[in-house]
Amino acid sequence: MTTLPHARHAPQAGAIGRIKLQAHALTPSLHRVATHILERPHTVVHQTITELAQDARVGESSITRLCRKLGYPGFHAFKLALTADVVTSTPTPTPHGTTPSERASWLVRQTTLTLEETTHLLNAATLERAAYAIAHAPRVDVTGQGNSGFMAQYFAHRLMRVGISATAHTDPHLAAVGAATLPEQGVMIGITASGSTIDTVHHLRLARERGRFTLAITQRASSPVTRHADAVLYAAGQEAPLNDDTLTSFTSQALLLDVLYTTITPHLPNAPDTLRRTAESVVEKKY
Repeated sequence: MTTLPHARHAPQAGAIGRIKLQAHALTPSLHRVATHILERPHTVVHQTITELAQDARVGESSITRLCRKLGYPGFHAFKLALTADVVTSTPTPTPHGTTPSERASWLVRQTTLTLEETTHLLNAATLERAAYAIAHAPRVDVTGQGNSGFMAQYFAHRLMRVGISATAHTDPHLAAVGAATLPEQGVMIGITASGSTIDTVHHLRLARERGRFTLAITQRASSPVTRHADAVLYAAGQEAPLNDDTLTSFTSQALLLDVLYTTITPHLPNAPDTLRRTAESVVEKKY
């Protein structure tokens, strides 16, 4: 069977075109995946590899093999190409409006809906379990890549202000070292909207293999990161590779992290005094 050239060297065919071109030469399991994708491309662009595998009733390795057979290095690269096909073939009206005021109103509505959805996803028992582990941890490492890295820094800073030893890792190598050196009862928190960020999944797996408590913050219930988490908290939102939904993703994650923070502080009797001292420590840095 012939494999198409790598995606970078074969731009003439889109993802859907490549599937149709190769369909006759696929094995039964790969053909099942290909058929599923062709029938539901608008759904697949929002799915993780785990969700697609469940829907198509195949293993994740079959999806990876199909992507490589089509000339893509992996599922994420394939999904980007598929999204481009879907966007090109489906003309959709832009809901953002034509004036700054209309665009602002649309963003406010979308953000409000996302925040409300996040509150419905809150699980009190999971929050309490995670809060207790964090409050009593000798060290907390928070890891995230890309935009999730900003949220990792945000939450680590919040924890530091109440006296918890916390470090944010946006460098995957340093995060791996952190996971490998977490002390007993240490906590590793992984933030990944898609739930499929390879480095973040790797960091939680490393920490959990050493018996450390792991917490995943994600928008996807069926995603690789959840397999390596002792607790999972969900923020609302839907991943679309070519959509710039950073604002709604940030705000839903920030809300979730702040709810977690307010669940942690009751476990810290000295939190008010620590907050006062940390506030005083930077008072000379402001006019």
